[in-house]
Amino acid sequence: MKTNSPDNSDIRIAVIGLGYVGLPLASLFSTKYSTIGFEINVQRVEAIMQGNDSTGELSAQALAEAFRQGFYCSSDLADIKNCNHYIVTVPTPIDKNNHPILEPLIQASSMLATVLSPGDLVIYESTVYPGVTEDVCVPVLERDSGLKFNRDFYVGYSPERVNPGDRAHSVEKIIKVTSGSTAETADKVDALYNSVLLNGTHKASSIRIAEASKIIENAQRDVNIAFINELARMFNAMQLDTREILDAAATKWNFIRFSPGLVGGHCISVDPYYLIQKAQIHGYLPRMMSDARHLNDGMGSYVGNRVIQLMNKKGLIVKDARILILGVTFKENCPDTRNTKVLDVYNTFSEYTSDIVLYDPHADPADFQKEYGLPLLREGLENLKETFDAVVLAVAHEEFRKLDIKSLLNRNGLIYDVKSFLPRELVDARL
Repeated sequence: MKTNSPDNSDIRIAVIGLGYVGLPLASLFSTKYSTIGFEINVQRVEAIMQGNDSTGELSAQALAEAFRQGFYCSSDLADIKNCNHYIVTVPTPIDKNNHPILEPLIQASSMLATVLSPGDLVIYESTVYPGVTEDVCVPVLERDSGLKFNRDFYVGYSPERVNPGDRAHSVEKIIKVTSGSTAETADKVDALYNSVLLNGTHKASSIRIAEASKIIENAQRDVNIAFINELARMFNAMQLDTREILDAAATKWNFIRFSPGLVGGHCISVDPYYLIQKAQIHGYLPRMMSDARHLNDGMGSYVGNRVIQLMNKKGLIVKDARILILGVTFKENCPDTRNTKVLDVYNTFSEYTSDIVLYDPHADPADFQKEYGLPLLREGLENLKETFDAVVLAVAHEEFRKLDIKSLLNRNGLIYDVKSFLPRELVDARL
């Protein structure tokens, strides 16, 4: 049940970071409170203010409605100086060695400290290991503001649960975990979120509990998907169809359904490393989580080598073969290419051929080129003059249901379906 809403006139919110998490959250809070979105990327701010959200989470109509309610975005710190509730939604990535990168969170905290005033509340939503909010962020806030924690300012934590492209679980519909640095602060944070959510909140007993609850959500999915990926590799070796086996097993009432695939993106493939490192600091090696990460990180090269094996069996010459990869985003029906494992499939093929076409109707070619240094086709697939020796469906975008894939193939070409998305009779093999 919802609690009574806080007094709207006393609450002025600034949401720091306007990506997949921050922008929808800021728009939601703007329905009841004075809300400003803050983002250091000037181009991102300009695009949003023109009604264009490149993440696809908010439509131009939704943004226009938020603007009518007084919401706006800025890259000027002076614009958020008079706010008294600051919600931090910056990314928490990992480096090439899978170590957590906390710099965006530290920099955001240092920046916020320059506008922090007595009585202000800072709420973090970024995914972190237990202790980051109070042991890393709070000292930065104290140092750079000159204010005293839990006397002059207070802190809360309410982990994000955004699933890019998922309209059924948009931010206003989910249950949010909340917490605060004092009992009174926890109540205030809980009431604030409760006032805009349709399905309420779960108030955790401490910030550390809330931090831990978020990170195991993604770690649990990672471990479950790794198990299914291992089954897929095992059943492929036995020449058994994994999808048919899962369909049969799913008829049992308590079978939990997962599908094999590439595990990329900025959550499931990243967040477990935060918990793994924190556990190691405390002298414990989480073997299951570590093994799951290792297995899932290797699925791209496995898919690439599997396709090469199947091409050889079919009599297709792999060297200098012409290959089409359908989809480069980390998941279906969204434009996000962060940490996409489709690149591992591409890199495996590139050892044998340079004639590889990447096609995705959702991803932005300019951003993809800048991030990965590779050309990307977003439209005009039907205008390609040459056909392909192999087509790999890597991402299950809805647009691919209508695609005449057979017409893109050479006479003896191969179709491989990573997602078991296409009709079974159409494909040569699937993961």
